[in-house]
Amino acid sequence: HWSGHTGCVILAPHLVNCTKKDLGLPHTSQATERQRRDGMCWTDENEKYNDGGAFKITCRDKRGVVVTLIADNYYGYCKKEVKTQISYAANLFGNAEEEHAGGAVAFPSFDLGEDFSLSDYMRTVDHRFLGVIERYSDLFHLQPEGYGIDKTYPDIYYVPEDVHIDLNSQTVTWENAAGPQQIELQPGITYVLPSGYKVEMIKPFAGMRWRLIGTNAEGTFCHKPCTVSGGGKSEISKSISDSMIAAPLLVENLKDDLDAAWGVINHDYSKRYKNPPATGKQSRPLLSPERSLGSVVSMLTQKPEFTDEYNEWLGTIKSSVRDLVFLIKRFYKPDWGEDWRQRFSVDLINGKPGRQLIYRRRRIITQFLRVGFTEDGNWRTFTVRKDFAPARKIQTEDDISASLVVPAPLIKGLHPEVKNPSLKFIKNCEYRLFQRPDDAIHRGYDHKTESDFSGKGLFFSNYEPLDRPTVRTMLRDSIRFEQFTEPMRKTLEDFAAADSPDFVISSHQPRIVDGKATKNPRYLQNRPDLEDPRAVYLATLGKRFFRRLTIDAPVPMPVTSVLAGRRNNPPDEKAGIRALAVYNPIHYQELPELFMDFVASLTGKSPSTTGAGSEGALTKGPFNAILPVHDLNAALVSFLSTGYHGFTTAAGYVGPKFRVDHDISLLVPEVWSRMFIHERDPKYLIENGYLEKVEDFEHEGRTIEASRLGYRITESFVLTFFGRIFSAPDTVFSEEMLRPELQSMEAYIDGLDNTVETQRRVALNYFEDGGVEMAIPPLKALLHIMAYGEYEGKTLRDPEIRRLFDRETMLGSDWYQQRIDAKVKVDTALCEAHIASLEAFLANTNYRSEHERLGIRARLDAAKAELAHIRTPAYRGNLVGTIGTDPELV
Repeated sequence: HWSGHTGCVILAPHLVNCTKKDLGLPHTSQATERQRRDGMCWTDENEKYNDGGAFKITCRDKRGVVVTLIADNYYGYCKKEVKTQISYAANLFGNAEEEHAGGAVAFPSFDLGEDFSLSDYMRTVDHRFLGVIERYSDLFHLQPEGYGIDKTYPDIYYVPEDVHIDLNSQTVTWENAAGPQQIELQPGITYVLPSGYKVEMIKPFAGMRWRLIGTNAEGTFCHKPCTVSGGGKSEISKSISDSMIAAPLLVENLKDDLDAAWGVINHDYSKRYKNPPATGKQSRPLLSPERSLGSVVSMLTQKPEFTDEYNEWLGTIKSSVRDLVFLIKRFYKPDWGEDWRQRFSVDLINGKPGRQLIYRRRRIITQFLRVGFTEDGNWRTFTVRKDFAPARKIQTEDDISASLVVPAPLIKGLHPEVKNPSLKFIKNCEYRLFQRPDDAIHRGYDHKTESDFSGKGLFFSNYEPLDRPTVRTMLRDSIRFEQFTEPMRKTLEDFAAADSPDFVISSHQPRIVDGKATKNPRYLQNRPDLEDPRAVYLATLGKRFFRRLTIDAPVPMPVTSVLAGRRNNPPDEKAGIRALAVYNPIHYQELPELFMDFVASLTGKSPSTTGAGSEGALTKGPFNAILPVHDLNAALVSFLSTGYHGFTTAAGYVGPKFRVDHDISLLVPEVWSRMFIHERDPKYLIENGYLEKVEDFEHEGRTIEASRLGYRITESFVLTFFGRIFSAPDTVFSEEMLRPELQSMEAYIDGLDNTVETQRRVALNYFEDGGVEMAIPPLKALLHIMAYGEYEGKTLRDPEIRRLFDRETMLGSDWYQQRIDAKVKVDTALCEAHIASLEAFLANTNYRSEHERLGIRARLDAAKAELAHIRTPAYRGNLVGTIGTDPELV
């Protein structure tokens, strides 16, 4: 491999009968204490290794050569070994990590309604079509009317900045020097403006109106590292569409509701604040073009900063009237004036007014989004804003990621508002993803999985093979069969009508084991970004246009937000599983608390694991080829170098009562992509009351260490940022969900005790294996505090300990400079090895004909030039701000 390392995995399931003696393990009398503790020795020479079950044996050396034999054929075990071999190479190479992570770039999308002009949404439109022609003319064929058609994808059109798109007339119009221009608006075409903003004509759900959907040029790279099984690694990159349902918008009595809406629209809002902001501006009318729909949602949501009288008045507004006001605001045009009532109607049914609202002779359909379940298992659904559309996502990670850190000054073409001193770049190491589609057991819910299952050549694990009589019985159950999506229905119908093959797989039916469906069905899914190159092309194109990068310049897409996932569960006494439901939907932790969490990787009960406890999501758990402290060192230096802020999101449960599955994992990228960059800064969030600190407290004579949870989102956070998605954000999370201790103080305290005890137990492992002595100073201090409560007489609250986690402290330390020196040493040795290999190849006269064909001499010259560069002070200087290499591994 180019990094100088070699890995090999051999699957040999027939070797499960090997004995411990065959595999070179010692007799008990000659074993070490640890070998005896772990069962890595024998008393009877016929003892089978691992009792005849699956096992692996590994041989590795310091050069980076590793060979593993696995006595099993389960894909998941092989994948784990590939992970650890990549991690092995990353640690030896330096400035690289293998990460157990999911991720996606989320581009916020919006329902633009029936017409669109960019100037209605942005006061300053300074990207010009002339600039597009000047910079990117090689991308498209310029048409006589003055727009472009992409050469690679003819369904991508480039249109001028002053374009007006009208859905009702299905026209795209603009003016240029030749006069007014017009082309047809068509579904299936993406219209790209000079700023990279994209507009499409889309019909979201059956029965819904066609609408214009706009998508931002810039997206948010949401990185989900150190995420335990069931924590939402895959879900962060999935579309939220499957969690949405559509239903008619109902009114109780149209005349009364319109009258009430009129009262809301014309209400005097100037006195709503307890302490009015000193802007000197008059309150804008509700229907004013200067007031956004988001502003109206905020204004009609109860808040602490509003007067008691105003909040009381808001509580009297019926939900149907609120939805009607939002709808009127969504469609309102200034030329309507006060004559907007006639545009809304209901049908007359049996001589009486109906309840389904009609706008311009079309029935209005509203959308709802699921966020968890009630205690009896029903969906908790909430109305989304009329201008909401699911974000477009480009998957970047699913499970095995390779990453590196680059100092920001060395990167050209970044988004102008990105201020991190160093940035992380990530590569997905997988071509196919070993997915566990939890929600696919519900027929018709997981559209992507059912689409995949209708294809050919899929690899399945733990799915029940269905024979032809079984499938024909399914077809006769017409009502339930119709719940499948069309691709899955067709696959099953075709199988039932054919003579072969003998079996088929259905997405809803995992393998039956001991009379029960397994909780861990899997299949290999092709990477969505490789299946849909057009989406990646558009995403890159939008960023290029927005940043005005040249056609041949790289478009850097570094991580922008870190959103790890944690699996939570209520107590399960029968299974012997303790409570772990102490998080509200989103937490922020400063680096010391975050890494205490990462070190332990505590997880609740997950379908991928046999129980709950410490999983080793960051350190590869029992699969690691080196001491796990090296992974922790690299991860902590990475965080210190980049300055990323660590947020964690809940999966499974919020508190012991509220089941949420992966709904928050799906929802958070929508929220984060709609936040401005400065709004994601914890300092801003804390100062403005969007995050509250979780404090230690006394209970029955002892201190409960709740402060390890860091900060958690508040009602204000939900109202402001979830209010960009939901029309009634105050209803999405109850006070019990934001403060899980209100659900059960007993479960909350036990969950905190469980957390602290697990962190202590895991930290002690680093003392047993000697890893603590190889830990970088901030990590060493943290491990002592986790294990023993203090380090050199200081606790986590002491400023001296906190300062160890400052970037400037790290950069000025001897230990960090040693990491940089070690990286220079590794790069020098690797380059010297390349040169030696090329020279040896050139010296072999048997390959003389290949020397010229492969350009070996030019490669040798390039390698020598690179070696000379590595030996310069400038090369070392450019490494400051990176991870470097752990000196213990050099």
